[in-house]
Amino acid sequence: MPAAYFVVRATVTDASKRAAFDTWYETEHVPDAVKAFGVAKAWRFWSLDDPSLHQAMYQFDDETKLAAMLKGDALKQLVADFNRDWPDVKRTRETLVLAQEFAKQDAGA
Repeated sequence: MPAAYFVVRATVTDASKRAAFDTWYETEHVPDAVKAFGVAKAWRFWSLDDPSLHQAMYQFDDETKLAAMLKGDALKQLVADFNRDWPDVKRTRETLVLAQEFAKQDAGA
């Protein structure tokens, strides 16, 4: 089964709060989410086109594991923590399944 991804897009409109948000996400939220979700990989991004846009992505082994996480208490607790600490930050969530992975082959291979 292909990998599945959980993506959270947050809009931090107040520029003066972005550094604190970044620190909180890096030191608290991502480590908590990785542990709670049982994922091996997670990524965070800030948009180069719109500095208010932050995106986090968590990789699950497959859709079944992602679906179980979405129904579990871990997500509810992480959402509650986020709402407590960042009540003014709007978020959207998206689930994706890997359709293709492409990697340039080494010239010597």
